[in-house]
Amino acid sequence: MKNTGQLSRRQILAAAGFLGLAGLTGCGSGDDGGDPKDLSDKQNGAMKDYRAGQRFKAAKPLSFSLLHNNNPVYPTKKDWLFWKEVTKRTGITLEPLDVPLADYEKKRSVLIGAGDAPYLIPKTYHPSEVAFVSSGAILPVSEYVHLMPNYRDKVKKWQLEPELDSIRQSDGKYYLLPGLHEKPKPGYSLSLRTDILDQHGLTLPTTWDEVYDVLKALKEEYPDKYPWTDRWSTNTPFPCGALFSYLGQAYGVKAGWTYDNISFDTQAEKFVFTAAQDGYRQMVEYLRKIVAEKLLDPESFTQQDDQAVQKLLAEKSYVISANPQELVQNYRYNLQKQVRGAEMEMVPVPLGPAGPVVLGGIRLENGVMVSSKALKSDSFVAMMQFVDWLWYSDEGQQLCKWGVSGVTYTESGGTYQLEPGISLMGSDPDAPKDLQKDFGFFNGVFTYGGSWALVSSNFSPDEKKFQDAMSQREQLPIDPAHPLQSIEQEQATLWDTPLKDHTIQNTLKFVLGKRPMSEWDAFVTELKGKNMDQLVDLHNKAYERFAQENV
Repeated sequence: MKNTGQLSRRQILAAAGFLGLAGLTGCGSGDDGGDPKDLSDKQNGAMKDYRAGQRFKAAKPLSFSLLHNNNPVYPTKKDWLFWKEVTKRTGITLEPLDVPLADYEKKRSVLIGAGDAPYLIPKTYHPSEVAFVSSGAILPVSEYVHLMPNYRDKVKKWQLEPELDSIRQSDGKYYLLPGLHEKPKPGYSLSLRTDILDQHGLTLPTTWDEVYDVLKALKEEYPDKYPWTDRWSTNTPFPCGALFSYLGQAYGVKAGWTYDNISFDTQAEKFVFTAAQDGYRQMVEYLRKIVAEKLLDPESFTQQDDQAVQKLLAEKSYVISANPQELVQNYRYNLQKQVRGAEMEMVPVPLGPAGPVVLGGIRLENGVMVSSKALKSDSFVAMMQFVDWLWYSDEGQQLCKWGVSGVTYTESGGTYQLEPGISLMGSDPDAPKDLQKDFGFFNGVFTYGGSWALVSSNFSPDEKKFQDAMSQREQLPIDPAHPLQSIEQEQATLWDTPLKDHTIQNTLKFVLGKRPMSEWDAFVTELKGKNMDQLVDLHNKAYERFAQENV
């Protein structure tokens, strides 16, 4: 998967683009240039000489509105210690507008479109922000990161400039402040009943060929059962989104939750249509085989998560997709209450043709959009300093994740321990208090990214083992910057959705045997009829133009 030898055309173009951006926006330091506008009348409450590593404290009490994703697992409470501690430390009162998790994206679009969005709009996944760029409803936040020393420090220290370049628009700016990770953190893989494997002399698989062999052996032992049933198929455009994501990774392609119509082919040095790649077809063929041989439950692609888990708990299946939290808190905990001696383990993502790799670009996470209305506020500078401290400073990230030292946790030598009587995601099922539900910490609106020491501070032994193994793998190259101009973006959107829908629908048809693999070429022809080539050409022209214009 590596490019070796002389500099490729892609590297030359990328270098040209990067140098151009560095001159245009100061990428190399994570600082997108000097003050793009006169902000002298927007200093109300701001700190003078605010620096990285320094606690932000507003010069006077201020309030900022925030769109808040209200998670049903830990519904918002006005008396959370989180709100109080933020105000105590910074002088800032957050005014959350709560939106139910299930309606968050739709409600966010409505509010932005109507001009009613709060100043701060977090929990936004790239490229969702692109839809709001042409209207001017959100700020080109890269123009204001000079106000954010912690953010710039982490970008520079962790060499995140290429990742940020990948989210820039045709004007060279980006409109989302993403969560920043020091290291990639893959989250999903396959989990298996190890006690059942041991019983039949089977070992945990390390490759997808071995996964097939294990499933085949289990089918012979339990002919009336599907060895594997799966989940994460509802409230997502791509059923079995987790499975397709990590299986696609083994084939070097974007699939499932990470699917994008457009991918960069490092060998051809141009953008191609993802589902038309050989690796994508091979991935589909693999799943088709295990479904056809009744090794994977076909209901996996339609069932609710609870149905999949119940099949596992009822011993109707022995394999299921997992993340470390689900493995410990749901599968293993509930299995051991019902089945004596039951054990489960999550394996590092099995290897496939792409070798030991992880997808590129996963050091950026969901982030914060800023409403253009905020720029009219005389407290704009203070707001950006506050955002920098809460989401990007070491102290702010520690507060958001663990809470208040001596109240919710203690820390010694980098090891965090919850105070007695407090549970986090089922860590102590008998505890009377919960860090998320009762205190408001570890809230996905505020808790993401950071140093590996902080990110890994809550890892269970299972997750530590998993992440240690995955951290040894090579990160695939990030797609080079190829921002579309506004009129191109409008055209791409018209083509993109029908192509994605057709891809997903037919991927499932092939996998479930409702369409023979012999019709794969016909499927690609259908994609061409839906403007596949035109969409690819649009992105390749944007790629060439961006590199040339930023030399």
